[in-house]
Amino acid sequence: MTQKSGRILMVDDDQDILVAARLLLKREGILVHTESQPDRIPLLLKDEAFDAVLLDMNFAIGANTGREGFQWLKRVLEIDPTLSVILMTAYGDVGTAVEAMKQGACDFVLKPWSNERLVATLMSAMTLTASRREAAQLGARNKELAAALDQPGQTLIGDSPAMARVLTLVDRAAPTDANVLILGENGTGKEVIAREIHRRSRRADQVFVAVDLGAIAENLFESELFGHKKGAFTDAKEDRVGRLVAANGGTLFLDEIGNLPLYQQSKLLSVLEQRVVIPVGGNRPIPIDVRLISATNMPVDQLESPDTFRQDLLYRINTVELRLPPLRDRAEDIPALVAHFMALYARKYAIPPRRLSEDALRRLKSYHWPGNVRALRHAVERAMILGAGDVLEAEDFSLPSAPGGAPRPPAPAPAPGGGGGDALTLGTLDLETVEAQVIRRALDKHQGNISHAAAELGITRTSLYRRMEKHGL
Repeated sequence: MTQKSGRILMVDDDQDILVAARLLLKREGILVHTESQPDRIPLLLKDEAFDAVLLDMNFAIGANTGREGFQWLKRVLEIDPTLSVILMTAYGDVGTAVEAMKQGACDFVLKPWSNERLVATLMSAMTLTASRREAAQLGARNKELAAALDQPGQTLIGDSPAMARVLTLVDRAAPTDANVLILGENGTGKEVIAREIHRRSRRADQVFVAVDLGAIAENLFESELFGHKKGAFTDAKEDRVGRLVAANGGTLFLDEIGNLPLYQQSKLLSVLEQRVVIPVGGNRPIPIDVRLISATNMPVDQLESPDTFRQDLLYRINTVELRLPPLRDRAEDIPALVAHFMALYARKYAIPPRRLSEDALRRLKSYHWPGNVRALRHAVERAMILGAGDVLEAEDFSLPSAPGGAPRPPAPAPAPGGGGGDALTLGTLDLETVEAQVIRRALDKHQGNISHAAAELGITRTSLYRRMEKHGL
């Protein structure tokens, strides 16, 4: 038998119940601290770490209302809000179970219990505790990140009219719980804006969970977002908490939501409407409270097409719609961005501070930056590492020589009767040019969708980004 691990606190005034539970759970590898006096609960929780609490609802002689159980449930959650509490009683009914869940219990067990069900319930409760504590730790890290972002030089960069309009909408939307849809090309900073909205919201001290839907295999979508129960499918060797539950109380950022197939869109819509999640293989709904921020690089005309995206889901996710401008439309922000990235990488790589030549700045401002801010950041990082001298020149940034970064003209076609077909064409081109053309065709075919283009090319998204940078795409 696979041994489980965990430590629970069981509180009941019936010694026979305590002994029976301890013997049962010991065989499962679960340590049990038994207690017959509920007034010792605060001291025990202070001195020891538990993964779950199994709590009787009636302690006074003749009591059967469950009032004491609800009182101690409230006290336990005041001491440790991450701790999963299971209430148990011999006098339960559906109404009592519903009230227990409303007041914060994670489950409800009737006595006499089924051994198999009790073990399964405790295992789920311990998993939930672990996920809550992980989320709490992540929330603390988010607080530290928010504090760091408040330091000079760490806030959003850009005071162009285009960015000013975006930040005005961020100021208005952030304090609300409205769902936000961020539109923009790849590399425009959609996740940066999402984090900024979270940082300025009432949920700033809660968790921010980011999910790249373009990187999730279709067959794992439900497991990733909704979670799963042990045994739900072949590789489900233990319970898993989904991203929606992990983000409970905080903000969930769904990047590349336009990549979702229609049948998965309907499942997401159902969860958002009902505000509950049912893990794969489970049957008990889990209430959720999340603020949803979504993002996509999909063109608006495609997003508004019922053949591509469910319009009822679109209405649900874009209570507020933000459109991030491409970098070419806010070139006046480039000097500040470059200065910020130069200082950042000087610190990161312990490189002496450098200046930027006037010619380099002109070239950077005139380039059309198809990769947007992400490409600019990578170009500055490379220039800081490889550039020589105290001043970075235009050639240090490896930009295409064509004016404005325009694509190179296609190679001439072979002369009629020249033979060789594609072989002759390839013979007139260097490999770099061929690679750039292949990547450009894949991006055009998928309307700039990085995930789909990378999948067709058989490379990772990161590799595609690197090649796009190299070729100025």
